[in-house]
Amino acid sequence: MNIEQVVQTAVSDLALGSVFTFDDLYGVVQQRRGRRLRIVELAEIGDHDGLCAVWLTTDEDDIIIHARTDSALHRQQFVLHELSHMILGHCDGDECTETDVLLPDIPPHTRARLLRRQDLDSDTEIAAESLADRLAAGIRGSAFAESRYFEVFG
Repeated sequence: MNIEQVVQTAVSDLALGSVFTFDDLYGVVQQRRGRRLRIVELAEIGDHDGLCAVWLTTDEDDIIIHARTDSALHRQQFVLHELSHMILGHCDGDECTETDVLLPDIPPHTRARLLRRQDLDSDTEIAAESLADRLAAGIRGSAFAESRYFEVFG
């Protein structure tokens, strides 16, 4: 897998341009997936627990649950990483339909994603983090474009 090419294609397919807001991205992802998207902070978990964020699905919703952090940028990166998995189509189709009798009340595709999260050096995790970085840059560009940042700080 050529991760840079995959990420570049994903960015182009979003058709957001090089500068956009988080709300623009949120709307595009929700519309492309045809599902409601919810983002929820869970104060009971923190990055000390080894879990920053997780993407869960129900029949109607995509839900991103993220750890509490005082850093808005850190929190944004948690969410962008999970959005990147959605954008890249990770766990679409048969990829995450493994069965697991240990967690019978959790849908199979969700179980598979949760149980595979330990492989942080996999191509899918690297691609998701790379795309999240690109999305963060686009959002930062929007923040600067909507302000006098460049006039002030040149």
